[in-house]
Parts: sequence; structure tokens; C-alpha cells
Amino acid sequence: MNISTRLSRSHLFTSIRLMSQLGDLGSGAGKGGGSGGSIRDAGGAFGKQEAAREEEYFYKQQREQLKKLKGELHDEISFHEEQIKRHQEAINRHKNRVENIEKSE
Repeated sequence: MNISTRLSRSHLFTSIRLMSQLGDLGSGAGKGGGSGGSIRDAGGAFGKQEAAREEEYFYKQQREQLKKLKGELHDEISFHEEQIKRHQEAINRHKNRVENIEKSE
């Protein structure tokens, strides 16, 4: 089992363990001992609505981060492809110089 598989499994088990401590989102203070704020502590419809808003906020934030990361990776790929092209051209130039030197000998 490679390291990335082990890390994925570890992350999965950690997530499951943490989720089991939350209880129902918006239903008041969770099992973790922390407070979710006055609205969430009160529970009920307002607590659930606030929890849904928070979840939506973090979902959107994560989606934006992934979009930005994807764009940066595309830029990096383009940069490296251009570098490969330049290096290949340099290799061809050097090969031509060697051939010209060998012909002149």
C-alpha cells in the first residue's frame, strides 16, 4: 500500500470520527464540547438554517479555492510545455552544430 493510499484512508477515518461527534448540524451544541454560537446553540429551525448557511459558505469557498488551484496548475503546465519546446529547439541547434563540425573535419 503506497503512502497516498494510507493518507487517504487515514483522512477518511478521521473525517468519519469527527462527523460522529457533531450530531445533527443546527440542533444545538454538539458532542465536541464547543459552542456553535447563540443561534446554533438554541437549535430549532434557526439553528438548522444557520448551519445550512455556514455549510454553503464553506462549500463555495472550497469550490473557489479548487477553481483557483486548477487555473494555477494549467498555467504551470503551459509554462513547462513551453520550456520543453525551448529545450528541444536548443538540443536540435546543438546537434546541427555538431553535425556541421563533423562535416568540416
